[in-house]
Parts: sequence; structure tokens; C-alpha cells
Amino acid sequence: VECSSADEALAAAGAGADIVLMDNLAPQELHVAAAQVKAAHPRVTVEASGGIVLETLPQFLGPHIDVVSMGCLTHSAPALDFALRV
Repeated sequence: VECSSADEALAAAGAGADIVLMDNLAPQELHVAAAQVKAAHPRVTVEASGGIVLETLPQFLGPHIDVVSMGCLTHSAPALDFALRV
């Protein structure tokens, strides 16, 4: 479940979400929210996403972050035009 605050993430985890994606949070806010989610729901996977680039990646890593998504890896990938015939 995509969440933009600690309250949303706690509500999603409480409702049974297996994964909460913390989107577009500043690193400090992200770590506080992730710690709250893990304290209340230790088995929930916490994913960090939104605006993360290679230069800022270390700021988003922490003991309560399980997964980091980085759209920058695919945003500049060239398109490939192909057809598949079965």
C-alpha cells in the first residue's frame, strides 16, 4: 500500500498490508515512520520510494527500511520497439 505519512502506513499495516511503500518522505521523516511501523507490525515490509537517486541513496538506508525503489534507474532507459509473434 502506498503511503505518504506514518499515520497512513500504520493504518495500512493495521489493516493487513504486507508491504507499505513510504512515498516521497524526507529521509528523517521516513526513518521515524519506518521505526513506528516496525515497532507496531514487525513482519510488515517497509519500502522507501520517491525522489531517491544514487547520490542520495545512503540517506534512505536504515535498519527499518527493507526495500528501496529507485525510478531513476529506468527513467532514462531508451525505449525498444519490438514485436512478439507466437
